[in-house]
Amino acid sequence: MKCALITGITGQDGPYLAQFLLEKGYKVYGTYRRISTPNFWRLEYLNLFDKVELIPVDLIDESSMLRAIVQAKPDEVYNLAAQSFVGASFDEPIATGDISGLSVTRFLDAIRVINPKIKFYQASTSEMYGNPLEFPQTEKTPFIPRSPYAAAKLYAHCITRNYREAYNIFACSGILFNHESPLRGIEFVTRKITDAVAKIKYGFANELHLGNLQAKRDWGYAKDYVECMWKMLQQDEPEDYVIATGQQHTVEEFARKAFAHADLDYEKYVVVDQKFFRPSEVDSLLGDPSKAIQKLGWNPQQTSFDELIRVMMEADLKRYQLKSSHE
Repeated sequence: MKCALITGITGQDGPYLAQFLLEKGYKVYGTYRRISTPNFWRLEYLNLFDKVELIPVDLIDESSMLRAIVQAKPDEVYNLAAQSFVGASFDEPIATGDISGLSVTRFLDAIRVINPKIKFYQASTSEMYGNPLEFPQTEKTPFIPRSPYAAAKLYAHCITRNYREAYNIFACSGILFNHESPLRGIEFVTRKITDAVAKIKYGFANELHLGNLQAKRDWGYAKDYVECMWKMLQQDEPEDYVIATGQQHTVEEFARKAFAHADLDYEKYVVVDQKFFRPSEVDSLLGDPSKAIQKLGWNPQQTSFDELIRVMMEADLKRYQLKSSHE
């Protein structure tokens, strides 16, 4: 039986990846940050809490990473843990650099010391491109990060490649473009929208405040994207891949479709609020998944943009319908 260790298993992608690996027959361990109120709701949402082994890990303490690897004895490590909210990285740039950047070096070095045959996946991000020099973005497009989060992720991306080349570790990065789901945190714009629409529908809110409505993103479904993480580690040679749909939509388009799904008029409820604009905006991102399609045999169109919004809206409408019925 293969064994996998997923860092950040309590985030959006971790539970979907754990579900996928368990279905493949893996033994799955997951790391989480020890806090006063552990955040396990996503694992419980997918009925996975009792199916994975959980290990507390501090991302700024290499010794805790060493202990996790010794305990799990993984064949594969999927590093999903990070401070992953772009907006918050401007408020806490040093912590973001330590958690999202240097922690990757700590993990890779732990693997180098304990067992360099462990395969390592690093969760990179399209935010590293910033305002890109070419469209669509490929694995060869230059990176111009425009946030502390993106800069930290770029460091992590580069150090992953460095350990691959310097120590012959099977280490690769997935440059994932925006991917959403009902498990997305409410601080992210897509889930902020679907949550607010459901609140408005059931009388728990009156309006939705948003920032740059014309920001364009390549949005996919997180449940589809975790398959690529696994596929990358099954290849003969470690390589980096862009994972994206190859299609682009604005924040406004997402919001209009979400309101329409709930039979509400977008114009009545959306307020543009300057406080939600970033100090340096990333205006447009569009990925080219050609390499992943050709080498990994991946289908980027498993879930359409409209279907993604439907899945997210149905989950949030159900949440607030239940809440409404209990009040």
